[in-house]
Amino acid sequence: MTGAQGRSAAFFDLDKTVIARSSTTAFTRPFHAEGLISRSAMLRSAYAHVFFQLNGADHDQMERLREYLSKLTTGWKAEQVRQIVVDTLTELIQPLVYEEATALIAEHHRAGRDVVLVSASGAELVEPIGAMLGVDVVVATRMGMDDEGRYSGHIEFYAYGKNKATAIRELAEQAGYDLESSYAYSDSATDLPMLETVGHPHAVNPDRALRREAVRRGWAVLDFTKPVALASRPRLPNPGKAGGVAVAIGAGAAATAGIVWLTSRRRDRSAV
Repeated sequence: MTGAQGRSAAFFDLDKTVIARSSTTAFTRPFHAEGLISRSAMLRSAYAHVFFQLNGADHDQMERLREYLSKLTTGWKAEQVRQIVVDTLTELIQPLVYEEATALIAEHHRAGRDVVLVSASGAELVEPIGAMLGVDVVVATRMGMDDEGRYSGHIEFYAYGKNKATAIRELAEQAGYDLESSYAYSDSATDLPMLETVGHPHAVNPDRALRREAVRRGWAVLDFTKPVALASRPRLPNPGKAGGVAVAIGAGAAATAGIVWLTSRRRDRSAV
């Protein structure tokens, strides 16, 4: 694995690993209120959320979701989507964050590891969530855009399956991570390639297929059960301030893979 002398990192899937539902479906109500989706699309999203919670999503379902979202979002302004997410993040996402996940993120930061959020959801959704959580790097799906900043219907990079593993390896090359001493967390068997890239894989709230595979391979299995209400949660960073300036890694494959650095308070402090 990459970088025998490098530092380690911790890679977290988002949905059902850090938060208790699908990040994409969480924002359907404000998207509907802003006229981006119809009522029927909102109801379809609600059904998809219930199915996802009960059954997880296999490869074919994820591919159908990719095609559906690509068609649905064509013509949306990316900046409008990002602003909706930032404006509703405290209401919609903070109450869904697992207490166990925030504790693990803090533990990895105390150990000097970068924390990387890796999600198949779009970057305009994941980057503000990553800033709220105080993670160091975000890897997310990147939608193609036209000259006016609207989604074109083309997906430049789909952060799913083997693509997650490829992005992680490219990031490790750029940042000097030692993957053998690094950690990864996910709920889905579709993330097996991601889990296999590190020396310390963890199955979190795993679907049946991943649980079987984790038991077979002797991987740690964690059950997160405590999405904590805002009033009970330690104060999270302000999503409008925590991220700072985003800087793309590299000019080649890593940049097109949708890897974005988020300046963290921990790194800022170490530079003082």
